[in-house]
Amino acid sequence: MRLEMRARRRALPPFRRRLANQAIVRRITTLPAFRRARSIALYWPADGEPDVRAVAATAWRHDKRVLLPVVSQQGVMRFAAWDPKTRFRRNRYGIPEPVARRLRAPATRLDLVVMPLVAFDKHGNRLGMGGGYYDRALATRGRRTTLVGAAFSCQQAPLIPAQPWDVPLDIVVTEAGPAITCKVMRASAVPSQGAQQ
Repeated sequence: MRLEMRARRRALPPFRRRLANQAIVRRITTLPAFRRARSIALYWPADGEPDVRAVAATAWRHDKRVLLPVVSQQGVMRFAAWDPKTRFRRNRYGIPEPVARRLRAPATRLDLVVMPLVAFDKHGNRLGMGGGYYDRALATRGRRTTLVGAAFSCQQAPLIPAQPWDVPLDIVVTEAGPAITCKVMRASAVPSQGAQQ
């Protein structure tokens, strides 16, 4: 599934991708959770992921704090502040990360986390790239933290098997139709896949 869904999102034609990105950004910035949030984590797109960086401009206009993920050499993901003056360096995957001297924030301090995914289902189950970075970072998230998956509609699957350590999404935003408010199934009710996502 991971290989097929990655191929699907990379195969989107440039014109369609541009329109889809604009629709996804528009839908994220109109979410009630976005309007309430004071601190928002986004991501830098890679491997054909939706480009949500334009969300930052709207957030900055409304005096919201914007952060990006930073992965340490030990594989721990935290979040560093991003503003128009931020300097970047590429991590081991070639993805730009803020060069932050300030303390990096854990997910428990964030109001809204917008994250990429390879595939999703309507229950909020998310298939990632396989490293488990978001699942580990968000395992202890606070009740106030809303998790939003950003995806193209072609990435939806009927059902993604979940593991106990998988952190479900609250909302999925695609270019097609309104945001999906996920009805989370208990891990015991979903067939096991046997491998961490």
